[in-house]
Amino acid sequence: MSKFSTILVAIDFSDSSDNAFQMALSMAKSFSARLLILHVINEPVDMRGFYVPHISFQKLEEEINEGAQKMMESFCRQNMHGFEDFESLIVSGLPYEQIIAQAEEKSADLIVIGTHGRAGLDHVLFGSTAEKVVRKSKIPVLTVRLEEG
Repeated sequence: MSKFSTILVAIDFSDSSDNAFQMALSMAKSFSARLLILHVINEPVDMRGFYVPHISFQKLEEEINEGAQKMMESFCRQNMHGFEDFESLIVSGLPYEQIIAQAEEKSADLIVIGTHGRAGLDHVLFGSTAEKVVRKSKIPVLTVRLEEG
């Protein structure tokens, strides 16, 4: 088995991504690896000038970023006790593209991602982020399935 020195885990604060995070953290501890915790803010369709005044759209983006930052800080406070070699990242864009881009930019040896995140109509219309990461990444990807019930 390869030695992993940097592991990127993508989280969306769902149960599925928490399950993937627990696996990534366990692996990071086992391999004495650096853990990158990534949350991607899915960019909304740009409606500036159509329905929402520019200032309101900018305010919405600021509030989304601020909310994501607070969620990440809380997540790390709750989950990173005793593990110091980590970095949390929040970026905006298409989730699968940003997961791959951040993994490449940060020289990750492995991407860990849950197979069920946001679901329902989003999944039907846009497909699975995990599936797109698996298909398009040059870096190995470990998918972690959420055990139901």
